[in-house]
Amino acid sequence: MHIAILTFDGFNELDSLVAFGMLSRITLLGEKDWRVSIASPTPQVTSMNGLRLDSHIGLAEACSADAVLIGSGMKTREVAADASIMGQLQLDPARQLIAAQCSGTFLLSRLGLTGNLSACTDNTSKPWVQAAGVRVVNQAFVAHDNIATAGGCLSSQYLVAWLLTRLRNEEVAREVLHYFAPVGQKEDYVERAIGHVQASLAPQAVAA
Repeated sequence: MHIAILTFDGFNELDSLVAFGMLSRITLLGEKDWRVSIASPTPQVTSMNGLRLDSHIGLAEACSADAVLIGSGMKTREVAADASIMGQLQLDPARQLIAAQCSGTFLLSRLGLTGNLSACTDNTSKPWVQAAGVRVVNQAFVAHDNIATAGGCLSSQYLVAWLLTRLRNEEVAREVLHYFAPVGQKEDYVERAIGHVQASLAPQAVAA
């Protein structure tokens, strides 16, 4: 099972790295067929705060992953205007789980994947995401079949919970969330995250 986290120059560290850390927890639980990759159009990208990050794979390989998470950043609109990058993004919700956080929702719209679906983004990105035709809702997380979006830098937990539930099961999602949750708040933290995911999943979409 391969999850690719799309990460571009100007990326938000919380979006890409929190998800990477949480999703990678699975490998420490004995999941040998589990792989999480940072995917970028160049071998190295620099965050909005100057953190340099080496990518694991290119965009072409990311497009063949079982799941793709699109992070956000301060240069998202520049990425969306770059035909050489966008032309590489051949994503397909018929064969992949696709998640986007904050301004990553804008890239979803430019790829023609939002349609009339409701979606989430952060407050800063909201005006221009709406201008792109996205029906933004005032929620932290929403999912429709194989597409999920989240809004806010700390909403990675909801996308992680959704991906783990869909790709493994709810028990695994709960275990990972519990590990990372603040001490003294673990039960509330897990129930809140799982509650968001359960509300958006049709019973047949949840892995057995």
